Amino acid sequence: MMASRGYDMTPTMYSPDGRIYQVEYAMETVKRGTVAIGICTKQGVIMAVEEKPRALQTIDITQKIFQVDFHIGVAAAGYIPDARIQVDNARFFSQGNKMTYDESVEVATVAKHLADQSHQFTQYSGVRPNGVSLIIAGIDQKGESIYVTDPSGTYVQYAAVAIGASSEDVNEFLEKYYDPGMSLEDAASLAIAAINLKAEEKNGTSHVKMAKITPESKFEKVPESDLAGYSQNTSKFSS
Repeated sequence: MMASRGYDMTPTMYSPDGRIYQVEYAMETVKRGTVAIGICTKQGVIMAVEEKPRALQTIDITQKIFQVDFHIGVAAAGYIPDARIQVDNARFFSQGNKMTYDESVEVATVAKHLADQSHQFTQYSGVRPNGVSLIIAGIDQKGESIYVTDPSGTYVQYAAVAIGASSEDVNEFLEKYYDPGMSLEDAASLAIAAINLKAEEKNGTSHVKMAKITPESKFEKVPESDLAGYSQNTSKFSS
């Protein structure tokens, strides 16, 4: 690997071997964040994250899953303060779309908007790239969908995906067990099994936070009692 030699001082400068070190550093920040997972089914979408609460922290509040609109949610991995700013941006964008066009914004449109915003932070001196990747999941007139954005400004659609720490191993696990025809309940169990694949805590569900989006109830956080039920069915996804 070539030394940075000062080429990492700004995101507007390419190194001689065609790299933008500031963007690569931001992607490394994502890899240091705990894993986040999105799974798409014909019944809806599941978002799940691993969270490590402190001893006296209230456990019913998640720091890494956000609601953007009634039909769109976000799960984040990396530097979470950057995620909050992007989610606020997405909320304003979604509300503006509703007021302008009198219809709910599409999931892909929100993903592209956030990716464009991230890309801008790679084009100007005096700023740094966002150190977070987002799973943007939801249901619109085109059906269920999941997109992932990263610090470079790229956005890609997936059927199932993991971001954050050990995401390569977790994605291999999802490739092995994901079935497009699986039920929403099986998708929730698969998400828990995928998180436990590399999690420090493999018992119980206190380290798992989850939300689902369905055509009926739209965005809804999954309560701890339901997580316990889903975790009992993770044995079918044994690695």
